[in-house]
Amino acid sequence: MAELDFVLAEFQDSELPELTRRDVELPEIPGKPSVIIGMRRTGKTFVLYQEMHRLLDEGVDKRDMLYVNFEDDRLYPLSPTILDDVLETFFRRNPAAREHGSYLFLDEIQMVPGFARFARRVVDTLPTRIYLTGSSAKLLHTDVATEFRGRGFATEVFPMSFAETARHRDIDVVDDAPMTPRLRSRLRAHLDAYLEVGGFPEALDITATLRTQLLQDYVELVLLRDIIERHGIENAIAARAFSRLLLQASGRRFSVNKAHQDLKSRGIKVAKDTLHALLLHFEDAYLVHTVPVFSASERVVASNPRKAYAVDPGLAWAVSHVTATDLGARLETAVYVELRRRAGRLMAGQISFHTTASGYEIDFVVGDPLERRVAELVQVSADISDTSTREREMRALREGMEELGVRTSTLVTMNDDEVVEVESGTISVVPAWRWLLPGTRGSE
Repeated sequence: MAELDFVLAEFQDSELPELTRRDVELPEIPGKPSVIIGMRRTGKTFVLYQEMHRLLDEGVDKRDMLYVNFEDDRLYPLSPTILDDVLETFFRRNPAAREHGSYLFLDEIQMVPGFARFARRVVDTLPTRIYLTGSSAKLLHTDVATEFRGRGFATEVFPMSFAETARHRDIDVVDDAPMTPRLRSRLRAHLDAYLEVGGFPEALDITATLRTQLLQDYVELVLLRDIIERHGIENAIAARAFSRLLLQASGRRFSVNKAHQDLKSRGIKVAKDTLHALLLHFEDAYLVHTVPVFSASERVVASNPRKAYAVDPGLAWAVSHVTATDLGARLETAVYVELRRRAGRLMAGQISFHTTASGYEIDFVVGDPLERRVAELVQVSADISDTSTREREMRALREGMEELGVRTSTLVTMNDDEVVEVESGTISVVPAWRWLLPGTRGSE
């Protein structure tokens, strides 16, 4: 208990850090905790600090706030009663909070068995607002949804976006601000940096050599703590090799069968079933995301390759300079992650890819494949100055618009900016530095 007292006092006695504002809002749902999920080191704790600042600005007393990171080694080994011990220590230090209300910020809560039952009991019996963060989508979603008798609302936190990293560089774009030539030039230059550096907060202000090592260490940390240890994976060599294969192939199609053959050719023995399980674990930990073909048929989806995307373009760059120097792949990764931020986890926002009848690929279809309802088509091509490249991308969108029944689509490039009218409808060609800014897509 003395150690707990020290940990809680440390938070109360320290100043909250001043951080670059994240475009993350935590909706308040009566009777349910705010659940924040995402890969390690993406800034989930920073989002908690941002919420604390908001509460302080509204007049909440910091003494009514509790913050605990359950990966703090001073708390180990975690006792079976750790959550109750934390709460009782907090109320002993501030008895009035039990009556007039408190705010509990519980970081990396997936480390504590039974956390969801604790959260349910607390919100049912005390005037308390709970914030939970964790690096396991399945664990937080399943446990919270089960305990709270319905789907709990979860907020995903990804590495900082293009807009957020621009803000970090004092390039802050307001929706109604004019797009001056100077601002346009700064955004275009920042795009080059973003596609190489990415958005992990700790990686933004260090040298390229240190950044590469840091991001590689992040991958190892996720593999060790969130996959190998959590799921009892015995074949750590295969797990590391498979993760690197996927991260190096960000923006490309892959299949477990092909990956199995690839690993086998390198002398790495692993069962296909193990690779399927590892893939689910990678996605659960937000290290890698996969995108299926757009189809209402589960058989078609299962029998076709998927596309893999790293959680951040800088992470792909750091893991494999040889592959990640492909500007188009890094741009496509950035567009995918931004689409995921905007679409969220809802079925209506599912992201797929589509192959037209003529064999042309559309990188992203946002919509519900079960109902064949399409909200958006997005194609990505870094450079369409070559005539054949331009025709290929335009033809893919023309055919896709006709086949999927939509009248508009978007082609994201590094520099091009135009509107093209075709028989199928309208194709907006948008430079990525503008498309990646929320609320500023389309024509200026």
